[in-house]
Amino acid sequence: MSHGTHSRCLYATDRYIGNSWCILFSHPADFTPVCTTELGAFAKMRPEFDVRNVKLIGLSANGLAQHDDWIKDIDEVTGSSMHAGSEGSFPVIADESREIAYLYDMVEQSQIESLATAFTIRSVFIVDPQKKIRLIMTYPASTGRNTSEVLRVIDSLQTADKAGIATPVNWTVGEDVIVPPTVSTADAKKKFGAENVKELKP
Repeated sequence: MSHGTHSRCLYATDRYIGNSWCILFSHPADFTPVCTTELGAFAKMRPEFDVRNVKLIGLSANGLAQHDDWIKDIDEVTGSSMHAGSEGSFPVIADESREIAYLYDMVEQSQIESLATAFTIRSVFIVDPQKKIRLIMTYPASTGRNTSEVLRVIDSLQTADKAGIATPVNWTVGEDVIVPPTVSTADAKKKFGAENVKELKP
């Protein structure tokens, strides 16, 4: 990929994301079984991400023609609907040169040292509407991601941004949240209502 191509890719990606949140997730290769299950799972969950104003973008170090054939496999194997124009469709970047993978540190050091062509690792980037990376998760090639956890993190980040709170371990929507220590109990009661605030520790 030339620098000009890279610039066009970033411009197209920026236009696609617009004022939405974005999840960018990378894959070692097309037609590999773990990756196939992952893209199918994200495609099935796309309506949940749509409700939260989140755009999905995949990345794999293979060409566009292979991506098109792989999407047919994904739909067949997982029962998803990723093909263009369908409910579960989203773009998959063709990063044949690994330029984006190297820029975003999606390549294991051991792969760089031992192979002429390094595989991308399973990285997840959650990007907010201001184009700030808010979370990075990295998985080994042998371990598929948990799509429910990605959705949970989106809920946590969006809730925290909206309400100025933090979320405890294993938090899901509807459960208690944490008011930051910088906010006094009195101010918390003013902001959220006294009936909604309980103080465990002063």
